[in-house]
Amino acid sequence: MALSGVREMSLITTPPLDRMAVRTFVLPFDAMVMREAILREQFRGGQTFYVCPRIADLDKVAERLRRFVPEVKFVIAHGQLSPTALENVMSDFYDGHFDVLLSTNIIESGIDIPRANTLLVHRADLLGLAQLYQLRGRVGRSKVRGYAYLTYPAGQVLTPEAQKRLEVIGSLDTLGAGFTLASHDMDIRGTGNLVGEEQSGHIREVGIELYQHMLEEAIASLKATKEGTAYVASDWTPQINVGLSVLIPETYVADLGLRLSLYKRLSTLTTRDEIDGFAVELVDRFGSFPQEVHNLLEVIYLKSLSRQANVDKVEVGPKGVLIGFHQNIFKNPHLLIEHIAQQKGTAKIRPDQKVVYVRNLDSPKVRLQVIGQILEELVEMSVKEN
Repeated sequence: MALSGVREMSLITTPPLDRMAVRTFVLPFDAMVMREAILREQFRGGQTFYVCPRIADLDKVAERLRRFVPEVKFVIAHGQLSPTALENVMSDFYDGHFDVLLSTNIIESGIDIPRANTLLVHRADLLGLAQLYQLRGRVGRSKVRGYAYLTYPAGQVLTPEAQKRLEVIGSLDTLGAGFTLASHDMDIRGTGNLVGEEQSGHIREVGIELYQHMLEEAIASLKATKEGTAYVASDWTPQINVGLSVLIPETYVADLGLRLSLYKRLSTLTTRDEIDGFAVELVDRFGSFPQEVHNLLEVIYLKSLSRQANVDKVEVGPKGVLIGFHQNIFKNPHLLIEHIAQQKGTAKIRPDQKVVYVRNLDSPKVRLQVIGQILEELVEMSVKEN
């Protein structure tokens, strides 16, 4: 309801006083890491949760504990125990009679044991993102630093969804990250139809961020229509068509997720210095970039200039350039008319308010240079005081 604009949403991101974030480690299972984590917690006077998603695996994990950490005492808890037996187990662990509680994920909510500040999860790839977040919240609940070790089988190839879940939980280990994590979870699993009853929808096709942005625009437009006012989009993107290949090729950056993150970063760059700095980083990380990437960086700069000049459309061909303004508005129209008059017949305003520049632009390099010069002149005119 909050995403669809029906309800307002408040976030509680301030942690309790002296609360420290839980250090989270996502790694293949290693018996020595398990041993060191449990003994380190024991030496500082604490206890450990060891979570196993499936009851069938409890005996195998218990055997590992006996073999690799014989010094500690542990007890087993799961949902198939009788209520009385389960209560006795939890009471004994709470009273400090055992060092390790080996259990299923029944402890993910309702458990508050201040002395238990290390969590180990067996086969974390089988658990959902929200489950992992809840389990991590069982440790570090006092003023003591908590540690969470999320393990998966060494040498096993994880599913893309499991890998993404583990990457998210490993990267979001700051306090107050619950809403951000929930947003990632929504993006991974999908949300269904926000404005209907179906559990399937189109959100997974475009991503939750883009869907939410489109939804906000649609709601704002409907509200404006109902109130009898004109809706003006506060966020618009110039359309730049230079007739050249503009992308990060798979042969340059093979990983899809990394390419998408680079595209996302590119969309936030606005100045030439920022774009040049990004280009230096690309060369440092991936080597010299191909012509397609160079074209992409130039188009990002052209988009930045276009927004400054209120240009929402640029089309380029071998014979010239077409410039269209957002809502047909230019800040200083008299300067634009003078500028066109100075072009000596090589520029004109069409009846649809678009400006055409007649140029010979066969060379891609010349094409980008000419567009940049035209947009820089338009920016300079748009910022001049009358």
